[in-house]
Amino acid sequence: LVRSGSAVSLSRQVQGTGGSSAVSKCSAAARGYIQDRFLQLLAGRRRRRAPLIHRGYYIRARAIDHCVQDFLLKTQNLPRTQILSLGAGFDSLYFRLKDMGLLHHTVVYEVDFPNVARQKATLIKGMKELSALVSPIQLGDTGEEGLGAITFSGEDYKLLGVDLSELSELERTLEEAGLSNEIPTLFIAEVVLTYMESTRSDALIQWAAEHFPQACFLVYEQVHPEDPFGHVMQQHFSQLNTALRSLAQYPDCEAQQRRFLGKGWTECSVMDMNEFFTCCIPEDEQQRVQILEPFDEYEEWHLKCSHYFVLAASKGMEPSWTPLLPSVTVPRHAGPVGMAGSVPAAVCARLSGISGLRRYGHRSVLIKPNVILTTGGFGEEDGQHCRMRNFHVLNKHAGYWEAVCVTQNIPDKRWGERLYHTVSCLSDSLALVVGGRASPSSAGLGMLWLKFPETCNASGPDNIAVELVRLQPAAEAAALRWRHSTTEMTFKGEQYLFVYGGRSALEPVLGDWYFLRAPELSCTAIAVEGPVPESRHSHSACSWKGGVLIAGGLGAAEQPLGSVFLLRELEHGFQWQTIETHPPLVPRYSHTAHVHEGKLLLVGGVWFHASSVPGITVVDLMTGLCLDYVINVEHLEWPLMLHNHSSVFLPYEKELFVIGGGGNCFSFGTHLNPEPVLLSLSSILISH
Repeated sequence: LVRSGSAVSLSRQVQGTGGSSAVSKCSAAARGYIQDRFLQLLAGRRRRRAPLIHRGYYIRARAIDHCVQDFLLKTQNLPRTQILSLGAGFDSLYFRLKDMGLLHHTVVYEVDFPNVARQKATLIKGMKELSALVSPIQLGDTGEEGLGAITFSGEDYKLLGVDLSELSELERTLEEAGLSNEIPTLFIAEVVLTYMESTRSDALIQWAAEHFPQACFLVYEQVHPEDPFGHVMQQHFSQLNTALRSLAQYPDCEAQQRRFLGKGWTECSVMDMNEFFTCCIPEDEQQRVQILEPFDEYEEWHLKCSHYFVLAASKGMEPSWTPLLPSVTVPRHAGPVGMAGSVPAAVCARLSGISGLRRYGHRSVLIKPNVILTTGGFGEEDGQHCRMRNFHVLNKHAGYWEAVCVTQNIPDKRWGERLYHTVSCLSDSLALVVGGRASPSSAGLGMLWLKFPETCNASGPDNIAVELVRLQPAAEAAALRWRHSTTEMTFKGEQYLFVYGGRSALEPVLGDWYFLRAPELSCTAIAVEGPVPESRHSHSACSWKGGVLIAGGLGAAEQPLGSVFLLRELEHGFQWQTIETHPPLVPRYSHTAHVHEGKLLLVGGVWFHASSVPGITVVDLMTGLCLDYVINVEHLEWPLMLHNHSSVFLPYEKELFVIGGGGNCFSFGTHLNPEPVLLSLSSILISH
């Protein structure tokens, strides 16, 4: 009895995912991501979702429709075909295809839990917009409709209430409903198999291959459970009591491909959703989606896409069913050729539980030796998630980092609440904040000075006073941006700040630059020659030999970049110079960077190679040798997310101090690294 009750509870939780999915798809349709006038009728309620959720459900709907329509196109000259949607929930697939005139010789069968099927049947019967699309020839002619497993029966549409894990019952009901194993059949499992025990989902896959000589199988679900994002994803579904049951056995795309080939399918192709978006969606459609609403969660979007895949398997199809052949030619970037070693990560002693450092999109800088100032970002304050207005100072005293009380003088609190800004320390008492944003739809926030007393030192201050002073708008054009870089440099012996790239409310990516002479911050025209780097944001920039090193970033097509440029000083100005790396630097963005003794250190970030996550990359700036190192997190009790973070390099200790990082993990909630982390680089800097 206990087991039976648990099974009922589990099935109810899984059923709830279908309703939530329908509401999210409905919200995406309302914003123009997908064209579907039937979703609102089936979802039953409307709720506005966030732009990140809209994109996620757009790519899901697009992948399914892309493959389904390809199947219908390839079989359009055949007399009969059929589609079997497993765990269909409140999906509108049949009604969309019928409305588009694509079901002239195709019957659609939908299967879900009996309770879900009955609810959907009631909705269809009660709405003329839906029932009118179903051919009325057989509508209700048996007298048994709605009483047994067949809850709705039309000429080309059958709705069945069966538990998919009960394979013999499923087979019997499908036969009763008229499913034929002698005609080409497309099986669809959209985030369904993963909720089943692996033995049962394996049996279903093998049954379909053995009983249908001409068949295709389309799957969309999760992948990569063991990296930081995957841990958060798994935890989310476990908390909903809808654990992802097949991920441990089939953790990546290659394992899923082997699964189908080993269960009787002769052809199988698979790609994650980053690859699908890039290769299977036309460029003009990509651009349409990218500008539908203000958006600035690129990291979470790309991480979500790397953790979902679409798979197309087939057998006996002539011609072959190959819906995942790329339709767009894009350059293929190889992933890391192998890891050269590992970097140990450890929590920072005495900082456990310190409030104010759980944030992302912030900036942390050394304002004096052993004194780190953290400003802005989005994070956790007083138990709530919000834009962070309070500053945070860490001071190293007697070998330990400690939090220091900060007194803030902020005449306008709006200037303290910003994300993706830069902070440049120009003296022992002065730092410059450039740019940043409040929301993606607002203009950049301009510049302000941070002033702190010169007497502040690392001998153990109890309190640091920070004063914010707004600048006159002389150089505002340079500052109305975010996700940019501001780098100290020299020209003819004078100090400048070089503001480069980023994005704004009007421009999704910028490629311009400004030279600001310090300390008056006047814009100065300085000649720059050489090939101009591709526009980018979320890149890294470091001072080196009086110039600036630019690495990585996200380009105009929302694709990570793998280029490294040096803005090199000449007698009359500067020159852009490409730094070649070997092997080529894996494209990435949202990382941090430092230069130490002629070596460029790239820390974390986001790339498209889901088989691993970015750790530390060391580039020898004299030889171009590029080596990747994995971060060893065995001593951490939580997943370390190295994007949207800040890092401070401590040259004497040869350590990286990582503060904050993480973000909104799609619909899985917000994950923030709970504590600062120290990465020891001594071994790799010596070996490199």
